[in-house]
Formats: sequence, C-alpha cells, structure tokens
Amino acid sequence: MGFDIASAALWIFPLLLAVVCHEFAHGYVAYRLGDPTAASEGRLTLNPIAHIDPFGTILMPAILVMVGSPYMFGYAKPVPVVWSNLRDPVRDMVYVAAAGPAMNIFLALLSTILLSVLINTGLFTGQIESAGQGFAVAGPLGVMAVRSIQLNVLLAVFNLIPVPPLDGGRVAVGLLPHNAAMSLSQAEPYGMFIVFGLLVTGVLGNILAPVMGLVFSVLNLLI
Repeated sequence: MGFDIASAALWIFPLLLAVVCHEFAHGYVAYRLGDPTAASEGRLTLNPIAHIDPFGTILMPAILVMVGSPYMFGYAKPVPVVWSNLRDPVRDMVYVAAAGPAMNIFLALLSTILLSVLINTGLFTGQIESAGQGFAVAGPLGVMAVRSIQLNVLLAVFNLIPVPPLDGGRVAVGLLPHNAAMSLSQAEPYGMFIVFGLLVTGVLGNILAPVMGLVFSVLNLLI
C-alpha cells in the first residue's frame, strides 16, 4: 500500500492527541507534586507545537504511513522533570511516571465510549480486535476512534515495560527495594538498546500482544 493522504490524515489527530496528552500528564503531575520545570519551559500545555519531536512526532509516523505499515507509532519530546524538586522524589517519581500511561488508558476509554455511541447509532460497525486490524468502518470519526484506541493502548502498554527510561522502568525503580531499584536504575543508559533488541528479536511483540489483547477485550465489553 502506497502513501495515502486521506489515511495519513486520519492517523494524525489521534496520534497527536495521544502523545501530547501523555507528556502533558507527566508535566502536570510533576507540577502538582512540586516541580515547576515543565511549566517554566512552556511545556505544561496541550499545544502540540510545544511537544513535537522532529523524528518521533513527524518523521517516523510519516515513514510508517508511506511504507504502508499496518501499525502506527510515535512519541513527543519528553517533558523535563527535575526529580529532586519533587516533595518526595522516590514516591512521587512513581506518580509522575505512571501519569503518562494512565492518560493513554483514559483516552482509550473515552475513545471506546465514542465508538460505542457511533455503533449504537448505526454510524459504525465492528469491534476492537486483539490484533488491532480488520474493521468495517463508516465515517472518519469512527476510523479516528478506532485508531485512537489502538494507539493509546499501544502507548500505555509499551511505556509500562519495566525498563528505564520507559515509564514502567521508573515506576519499578520507585517501588522496588533499595538495592534492586539501584541495580535497575543503573541500566537506564542501556534501556533503549534493550528495548530495541527485544523488538528486533520479536520478543517485544510476544510480550505486548497478549497484554494489548487483554486490554482490547476489556474495552470491548463497553461497546
């Protein structure tokens, strides 16, 4: 499948909403817990321009669309957080890190409610499949609702992998006993290499697919 402007346009809004709200949630929770860094740097906003990462928000999604990838992924510029500014750095790190995936689950839930309304009014037919594909759709709003569910579930589950610097790694560091937390935190410089290795070997897909399938199944109960 070649480049399709209409198809790309229907990915743009759900993707921007997912990644911008993810980063905003990190910054907002950090601000409420004592760190004003995101606010002082103009990042405590839902304006997508403030969060755009040239590669993660523009180039990578564009490449995926152009090559006809059945999957879409992207990310925004990480919101800056100075952990030492937090009132209780170890405890509050967990809340700040968990805020991003929690926001994505919330957006997936809202999108599911929208999809349910569209289905029950006859404007959309289909259900969320564990593979995230194969919908019969009617109307751009229905398409965007489905893609919003897919993107937000993927971002939430992916970011909860317990490898720093992913959100799940920071949550694990905050919850583990001191010695185990220190050992895990020392892996942070190599974290993305570990994730990439899991990706190219197919291990990451084997981990994510059943968890995402479970989340999709739960959301399907609301439709």
